[in-house]
Amino acid sequence: MPAERRNERRRAVPRREGPLGGQRTTRSEKRGGTFGMNGWQTLFYKESLRFWRVAFQTIAGPVLTAMLYLLIFGHALEDHVKVYDAVSYTAFLVPGLAMMSVLQNAFANSSSSLIMSKVMGNLVFLLLTPLSYVHWFMAYVGASILRGVVVGVGVFAVSAFFTSISFAAPLWIVVFALLGAALMGTLGLIAGLWAEKFDQLAAFQNFVVMPMTFLSGVFYSIHSLPPFWQTVSHFNPFFYMIDGFRYGFFGVSDVSPWLSLSVVGATLLLVSVVALYLLRTGYKIRS
Repeated sequence: MPAERRNERRRAVPRREGPLGGQRTTRSEKRGGTFGMNGWQTLFYKESLRFWRVAFQTIAGPVLTAMLYLLIFGHALEDHVKVYDAVSYTAFLVPGLAMMSVLQNAFANSSSSLIMSKVMGNLVFLLLTPLSYVHWFMAYVGASILRGVVVGVGVFAVSAFFTSISFAAPLWIVVFALLGAALMGTLGLIAGLWAEKFDQLAAFQNFVVMPMTFLSGVFYSIHSLPPFWQTVSHFNPFFYMIDGFRYGFFGVSDVSPWLSLSVVGATLLLVSVVALYLLRTGYKIRS
């Protein structure tokens, strides 16, 4: 009887409201829910499954797009452009195209998921869960990293049929791939929170993400640009992500990989702070 009374008292105690409108996770829930997954892991699984179930669109499509860039630009400029000694132009393109695919798909994953939930009205069900804003951040950004990396690996796998790929410093490849995907996943989270309809998200992607991606040295070395545009390129954080990533393959880059790491790390920290603040305050997701 005493044990039953204690259990009844526990059930009667109201649970406190969480930062995003849901209830705070209890100790028993923190130890694991269905299939041994806790709250943020379940949301991460849901976000991963969301893009994996339409892999033909979310993975195969971007890989095909990157291959078209490789075939067209590589075939047209192979004998006319020389960037690094002993590195063909086609081989030079592969890391840039792979990183571009990683960045664009990491951004698309978190931003499209949030805007679809807001437009369709099912975001309220997520707000009712006992998840904190940190859990939201971990799940959405984690799934974005996963999608970006999967697409990048797909680009490399197909590129191997067209040119030989070397790995001068594999650790740098992994570091910049993960940091770049995390940065763009976080930026996509901010864009998804800010946008209220698909038109606004498309504008953000077309006028911010795409120009900064294509002007980051994917198809060229910034040393081939006039001095003014070289200076402008140094203010583009996308340039440092791609240049540092490319260093891992050829051992040469336009700037020091340590400088690239510092810029990318600082930018990631900045956008993460902004995203966490917006989530904590419930920006445009709580009425």
